[in-house]
Amino acid sequence: MTDHALRLLRQDALLAELAVFPFDFDLDRADHVEPVRLASGGPLRPVAGDGTGGTYFVCADGSVLYADSEGSAGIIGSSVDEALEIVIGLPGWRDHVDLSPADGPERITARVAEAEEVREDYGIDEARPELRAALGLPERSPVELIGMLHTALLRTEPDFLLLNAEEGCAYSLLDRHPRRPLWEPVLVQGRADLAALRAGDRTAWDATASDPVRRRLALRAAQFDRADGDLELLRHLIRHEAESSMTDELRLAAVLVGLHGHAEDLTLLDEVRDTDFDTMCGLSEMPGPDADGAALREWARGLDESLFGTDPSDEPPSTWTELAADQGLVELARTALIRRLDEIELDQSRLRRPGAPKVLDPSPLRTLAREFEQLGDRVQALRAQRLYAALQDTAWDRVSARLTQARLERETDQLPQAGRTLAALRDILADPADDSLRHWRGVNLGCFIAQEHYALTRALADADLPEEARATLTAAEEIRGELSGAAATAVRELAVEVAERVEDSRDLG
Repeated sequence: MTDHALRLLRQDALLAELAVFPFDFDLDRADHVEPVRLASGGPLRPVAGDGTGGTYFVCADGSVLYADSEGSAGIIGSSVDEALEIVIGLPGWRDHVDLSPADGPERITARVAEAEEVREDYGIDEARPELRAALGLPERSPVELIGMLHTALLRTEPDFLLLNAEEGCAYSLLDRHPRRPLWEPVLVQGRADLAALRAGDRTAWDATASDPVRRRLALRAAQFDRADGDLELLRHLIRHEAESSMTDELRLAAVLVGLHGHAEDLTLLDEVRDTDFDTMCGLSEMPGPDADGAALREWARGLDESLFGTDPSDEPPSTWTELAADQGLVELARTALIRRLDEIELDQSRLRRPGAPKVLDPSPLRTLAREFEQLGDRVQALRAQRLYAALQDTAWDRVSARLTQARLERETDQLPQAGRTLAALRDILADPADDSLRHWRGVNLGCFIAQEHYALTRALADADLPEEARATLTAAEEIRGELSGAAATAVRELAVEVAERVEDSRDLG
């Protein structure tokens, strides 16, 4: 993985001109049509462009990412040298991104030859060997080059997902080659552990059962690959999963055990249910210890049909993004979440309730915002939260959503935006248009509103914005003045601290 050829182009103006025409690789066009960044936060260095407005970027590992001017992007080489092999060897490479080795040599050769017939007047046959030799690039057949391009394109996600830096939405892929569904890489560890458990590896039994993530993954693997001989390992896993209190995987484990229909498992499941208050509530519908195996199996079958099943593609997407994040597969989870948010942003009909198609259910946006925060991506969390806030109906929900939005704006250093969001929040408090906020002054919501105003005040003071800080402090004090006694007392210490900080900033000024 080198950029030897790129250095030669920069050193030799004649070679650089030959790369521009007829191969449309122009070092002087390294200026993309809009600000972009990688979702992973990795470095992105523009090195060249083409006549269509596309740009070639070099990533941290040397891979070359091409972004066109229409919102599509993809890796086209593991290095600049490899990318130049493709650009020179396949001058019409953008017309060939749909090809793969599966198309076969005959079709690939015919497609490339057809494309180059249109370019025969460009002098490609004379320029190609000259430029290849000068840059030290090997001669490869179209079939080889298509194979290299196909391999590179499939590496685009998750590590090289390109975003519009201002809006946060993702570029689409350059190609439409099928990718593995998210659940496949997520379940790799679970499937391996399930195989070890089935083999009777007692070390694996202890290691898997004692690790909450591996345990959850093994249970998910068992959900989609069921075997009659799994009952003992399922009993082992459910005992340990109860230590995590009420989880989806605990319910799954109870269902998998229950499907075997053994009455003697009712005692075990009753003990699991009695672990704590949450498990008692979450498993309240499970048959008691006095039931029989048939009742247990019937309960398990009903829950299996409604919540689980054997097809991983039927699982809610959040199942796989959460399990990906828990394994440290952060970019895999982030990519899936961004793609999902993009889909909703482009088509809000995806939020329609199944039984009421004219009603939107914005709760998936709240879930997305939470998942992005768990990944540490507050920028995308804010993007989801803003859309969620815009779709709220009641005054209470509008205030609650904007409160979270203001916090995320503050935490991403978007302080003026946070100030405007809190101003909009105060407008709703002043004119709620319904009675859902009638008790806000005496409940936690009132405290949280005041606390966020004080937090923003402090951030403004720390950012050396004294006028804005004083204005927000005034609003915070007015809100605190409206709170009931207990609620006002809860924020008194913070109010005094922040007021002193603002006063200190005034003295320093």
